[in-house]
Amino acid sequence: QVQLVESGGGLVQPGGSLRLSCAASGIVSTFWDMGWYRRAPGKQRELVATITRGGSTNYAESVKGRFTISRDNAKNTMYLQMNSLKPEDTAVYYCKARRTYLAEASWGQGTQVTVSS
Repeated sequence: QVQLVESGGGLVQPGGSLRLSCAASGIVSTFWDMGWYRRAPGKQRELVATITRGGSTNYAESVKGRFTISRDNAKNTMYLQMNSLKPEDTAVYYCKARRTYLAEASWGQGTQVTVSS
C-alpha cells in the first residue's frame, strides 16, 4: 500500500480557487496511475481527474476547463488545481494511487472542500 497524505482543503467563495496536494510515500513517476475523486453530500463518489504513468490526463465533464491535475515527481506529490469553483464542487476530495495495473488501490484520508458565499 502507498501512504497518501492530503492537504489544501478548506472554505472558499464561489469563483475562487484552491489547490489540493497529495503527498505519496512512493515514487509517483513510477505509479501506474493516480487520481482525484470526490463525494458530495448525499451523492455517490465520482471520479474528478486522473493522470497515468505516461502523463496522460482525463477529467470529468463537470470540471473540465476549471480543474487541472498534475504531479511534481521531485516532491512525490500530486496536485489538483481548482479554479472557478462552484457550490456544486462542495465535497470530500480523495486521492488514489496504484503502483501497478494489478495493485490494490491506495486512498488518502479525504479533505473537505466547501464552496459557499
